[in-house]
Amino acid sequence: MHSSTLTQASLIDDIDIHIEGDGSETIIMIHGWPDTHELWDAQVDVLKDKYKCIRFTLPSFDLAGPRRTHTIDEITALIKSIIERHCPNNKAVLLLHDWGCLFGYEFSNKYPDMVSKMIGVDIGDPESMKENASFTDWCMFVFYQMTLVLAWLLGRLGGDWLTRMMAKALGCPTPSEHIWANMNYPYFMFWFGGSQAYRKRLNSFNPQCPFLFIYGTQKPLMFHHQAWADDLGAQNANKTIGLKCGHWVMVDQVEEFNEVLVEWLELPKQ
Repeated sequence: MHSSTLTQASLIDDIDIHIEGDGSETIIMIHGWPDTHELWDAQVDVLKDKYKCIRFTLPSFDLAGPRRTHTIDEITALIKSIIERHCPNNKAVLLLHDWGCLFGYEFSNKYPDMVSKMIGVDIGDPESMKENASFTDWCMFVFYQMTLVLAWLLGRLGGDWLTRMMAKALGCPTPSEHIWANMNYPYFMFWFGGSQAYRKRLNSFNPQCPFLFIYGTQKPLMFHHQAWADDLGAQNANKTIGLKCGHWVMVDQVEEFNEVLVEWLELPKQ
């Protein structure tokens, strides 16, 4: 049997790096709002016998972490440090969801030689999404994001309640006691991050490695442009698939998600 270990590394804000399995290929799993590394429990269970699975809770998403913002450069520096320390040949597979997609896509654009394969879950190319969103989409997008910006500004006093209310309304599977206001700093940084605002980093994303895109079809707001997904899926070694569920695809359709994931990861390199 493969071993399961926990490694603590002072990379950014003393982030705990969780490592399970000892396969020759490494998968780094990056979650989004308002989740923790535990979002990927079911995926680690099916992958750890063949792969080294690495995951972490985003900086300041931990209840014990400090209340502060983090730039995209800080997050990509964390990913780079993890790969350099724990991945053979300084290369890894990235499994991404929500804000994890934005961070992972930016990392791939910056360090393409450090990414062997990539799986994006429910968040597509931000540039094509921005250009093709309808007025209704923009209204919904701005409403929920500004609500979470307000929750960030309120802090623990009022912000926790508002964040948990929004998470429940959106169908988030993370227990409410594990959700708090500081998880909203990406939304604040997206709109009000000054020179480091995330919205200024919305570069077009065209992966230079094999790419699997899995998204939920049963939600009021889509986070990708379908033409981008179709074009991407038509390319060799890539695949695009929609599952009948909401935003948290890996939880809502766990068996089907894992089946697609494992099958695609095991395809021979092209």
